[in-house]
Amino acid sequence: MTGEEMHALVERLYPLCRSITGDGVRATLDVVGDHLELEVHEVPTGTPVLDWTVPKEWNIRDAYVKDPSGERVVDFRRSNLHVVGYSVPVSATMTLEELRPHLHTLPEQPDLVPYRTSYYAETWGFCLSQNTLDGMVEGPYEVVIDSTLADGHLTYAEHVVPGRTDDEVLISCHVCHPSLANDNLAGIAVATALAGRLDRPRHTYRFLFAPGTIGAITWLARNRERTGRIKHGLTLACAGDRGALTYKRSRRGDTPIDRAMALVLRDRPHTIVDFSPYGYDERQFCSPGFNLPVGSLTRTPYAGYPEYHTSGDNPDFVTSAALADTLETLWQATRVLEGDRTLLNLSPYGEPQLGRRGLYGSLGGRSDTKQAQMAMLWVLNLSDGEHSLLDIAQRAELPFTAVEEAARALQDAGLVKELA
Repeated sequence: MTGEEMHALVERLYPLCRSITGDGVRATLDVVGDHLELEVHEVPTGTPVLDWTVPKEWNIRDAYVKDPSGERVVDFRRSNLHVVGYSVPVSATMTLEELRPHLHTLPEQPDLVPYRTSYYAETWGFCLSQNTLDGMVEGPYEVVIDSTLADGHLTYAEHVVPGRTDDEVLISCHVCHPSLANDNLAGIAVATALAGRLDRPRHTYRFLFAPGTIGAITWLARNRERTGRIKHGLTLACAGDRGALTYKRSRRGDTPIDRAMALVLRDRPHTIVDFSPYGYDERQFCSPGFNLPVGSLTRTPYAGYPEYHTSGDNPDFVTSAALADTLETLWQATRVLEGDRTLLNLSPYGEPQLGRRGLYGSLGGRSDTKQAQMAMLWVLNLSDGEHSLLDIAQRAELPFTAVEEAARALQDAGLVKELA
């Protein structure tokens, strides 16, 4: 998928009303299913999952606030952000004074509609711009939320790209936010594009499309026996804004995915931050009982831009170029994970003669001759059975591709061998 195609996917998903459960999640997975083969899981309400319980399923058909003239001053049909997520049904006539405790605005951003939820407390509410609220008269208002909150299911999906080994790379994105293009849909689009790009990898790649927090907890509860296979992982969010990339390390801080991301990001604008137990679902995968090697990749991070969790996070806020850049960065990280291996120098006493093996001659005339020569020398020197190619690229401050190419040439010449 190109950046434009990923952006088109964001636009297609944007109108759907998602939450942590419900038909909006299913409709989202149906759209992703047009691009990837998905295994969809339905987990019943009331199912214990670690210290949590799968909640009731929420669905909504319509919601509005009508002024005395009959005009919908707040209208779910215009934007699904207008209703507080998980609002219980309401049908009433109220004055503005009675209605006001159920209205949510952003006074400091008067043109924007906020995103609010109430997953685990049965209440209701509307979100609107401060400008709209300022223009409302005293009423009476017809207030309707046509929703259901009942026993049902939590829905999540997986797409697996089989590898030559059972070692897994977990790529996770959340599918629970309504019309928020960067924080939610951009991550879905990049994950979908990456899954379609992989072809017969060494690792098995598991893509998880699940609602935030409760979805990851549910997956972990149902896959305890599989977590030992996860050797690398990333959560994806906020993947399409114009900001520089940000990588948040795993709880361990020095895992191969942490080091691979640092290597890939080294030559482009970026920020790397240490793990904290706040943010996206990396905090579930990195909880102390699991302590999985899962970091987080975003552009501008959680709550770091004014449009975050507002109607300003629309498809115009997301750019095709940013989506493509996030995808390419993630792709380069997978190339490091796929190509990393540990070699043993078979001629470790002194420097072997490269010229008579045609290795120096093969470099002549290249624009990167010096870099390729240095990569060869570093691979020979550090291929002692204790340093991987990723170690070598970091130590030598060389691109991983140059180190891997040198390793292949030396392996073909019989100077190094791969260790199991």
